[in-house]
Amino acid sequence: MQLDITARFPFAGGAAFGATGAYEVIHARARHAIDPAAACNAPVTDIQRAERDADGLVPFAGDVTILRPIDPTRGNRRLFFDWGNRGNKRALIYFNDGAATNDPRTMAHAGNGYLMRRGYTVVFGAWQGDLLPGDGRMLLDLPVAMEGGRPAEGLVRVEYAGRTGVHVVPLSGWASTRSHPVVPGTEHTAVLTRRRYADSPREVVPPDQWSFSRLEGGVGLDAQGADRGTVPSRENLHVHAGFAPGWIYELVYTGSAPLVLGLCHPAVRDLVSFLRHATDGNPVAGEIDHAYGWGRSQTGRAIRDFIYHGFNADADGRKVFDGLIPHVSGAGRLNTNRFANLTVPAGQQHEDHYEPADLFPFAYAPTTDHLTGHTDAILKRPATDPLVLHTQTATEYWQRRGSLVHTDTQGQDLAIPETVRVYLWSGSQHAASPHMGAPGRGICQNLENVVATTALFRATLDAMDDWATDGTAPPPSRIPTRADTTLVRHAEWAAQFPAIPGASTPRSPSELCRLDCGPRTGEGILDRQPPEVLAGQPYAVLVPAVDTDGNDIAGIRAPMVAAPLATYTGWNLRARHHGEGAMHEFTGSTLPFPDTEAERAWSGDPRPSIQSRYADRAAYTAAITAAARALVAARLMLEEDIARAEAQSAAWYSPRHDVRL
Repeated sequence: MQLDITARFPFAGGAAFGATGAYEVIHARARHAIDPAAACNAPVTDIQRAERDADGLVPFAGDVTILRPIDPTRGNRRLFFDWGNRGNKRALIYFNDGAATNDPRTMAHAGNGYLMRRGYTVVFGAWQGDLLPGDGRMLLDLPVAMEGGRPAEGLVRVEYAGRTGVHVVPLSGWASTRSHPVVPGTEHTAVLTRRRYADSPREVVPPDQWSFSRLEGGVGLDAQGADRGTVPSRENLHVHAGFAPGWIYELVYTGSAPLVLGLCHPAVRDLVSFLRHATDGNPVAGEIDHAYGWGRSQTGRAIRDFIYHGFNADADGRKVFDGLIPHVSGAGRLNTNRFANLTVPAGQQHEDHYEPADLFPFAYAPTTDHLTGHTDAILKRPATDPLVLHTQTATEYWQRRGSLVHTDTQGQDLAIPETVRVYLWSGSQHAASPHMGAPGRGICQNLENVVATTALFRATLDAMDDWATDGTAPPPSRIPTRADTTLVRHAEWAAQFPAIPGASTPRSPSELCRLDCGPRTGEGILDRQPPEVLAGQPYAVLVPAVDTDGNDIAGIRAPMVAAPLATYTGWNLRARHHGEGAMHEFTGSTLPFPDTEAERAWSGDPRPSIQSRYADRAAYTAAITAAARALVAARLMLEEDIARAEAQSAAWYSPRHDVRL
């Protein structure tokens, strides 16, 4: 691998971060060339179909950004790798409470400076190869899979969630993401369907109601009422009357030119190994003793897939990451099959339900799939497997089959390996940005979940560093279990959840059935689209038990949940005309307690009022402080975050016992 530096300048205007001092920003381009015949690259789908250079290697290249202490002797000699979500830099947002940006350079981007004050060398490296340029996204340029001297062709399946006023979408469904162009002459074989819910019968949309085309605005209609601005396009889908809100549209067509997306893993492996060990052309040569990695959601799944396929060993057999922190991945991994779309979220109850990303094995520990008899595990290479701190919110139990991370496929507790900890962040939702404004409802029935959790990220990384550095074990896993009755089936949960006036509840978590994607699935080629849902019982997906307020009993309770003003859930339901009743994406709910006992009596709310819980603002702040101190004592929160929790409480509590939402 070669690293070409393209820019270098002071970070945050040269400001000093505690004992570490000042940082610099390094922008570079990583140039890779890997051996397609090497065993370490064998898991990459279509690696043998990628074009090669004169040396018989597969070349590709990606963006790199490094934040490095200018005086490395003042750093902590640790590399922290951010698997950027959909090409976006996220670590400074979630660990530093910094302002969102893909071009970090100011004090606002540094936020509270946590990573810098700790002395980390922070590395952002492109890994997702199907992104398009824009908004400073990290880009990875990958080769196309070839067959017979031309770009490969095959079936492509894409889902689109209907939205009001939308007529045209890129075939990928995402403006940020490359589409697989339809093969000329095959347009008539494509099929567009729509259905009300994920398991509803598909209705074929007549071919005269849609086309592979786009709109060039401002032209107007012809005498027959057709838009004269319609022009043919191999990369756009046009539904002439517009997508009906709440409906799920599914397009199956013959596409071409799939990228070798599985090179995402060698891209990370070889970059981090280079930064740890290379001497020539390495801007951090000799400065790194340990390497940790973190990713959330899509990139949490990427981390689990990276481990499972053995990419934590580099080409020389050395361990790449000492510790990895997948966040909100649920039980999923990454779909890098031919014609995959890496931007697509893994299956939720309504959206992309049949996306083949949640595949056995789900757990880090060995377990047997009771439906197939196959035994496997995420961790199975003791010499090179990393330490793992797996963190997930309540949303993952409802939408992302999170219980399967620590149960067998029938829902029984599994022993968690000694090198793994699993933590539920109770009552919180999938995404909890420190900069979230006043929550709304959008197309949901309830206000969005407002639980703040960024303090937990900082404590998690400190625990990982202690573990990898001197063997100091992190806090024990905090998860719901069958053994202590805090992990339950949906019917048990429904009997526990309070009858909150006006609040509907989910009919189930997102179920997980086995899919048959065709005879070449093992090669990464999915010939059966849409996949066949195999008969039989689904895998057991369980959810956290709740207390009389409706808040999760088990897990790590952030101060807001330990001293609640509301019922905080990991689920939210779609509103009428938008798939009513199905859970919405990764959105949680805030269901405020009644303000006063009088309100409680008149509304029939079974939950005690805010008035009865806290005498005044000072009493509420004291409860927040006590909750924060308990987390600090358990090494689940940092001392510096107590003051932040106290300051935030002012925005959570109103003198009129009314949550500021």
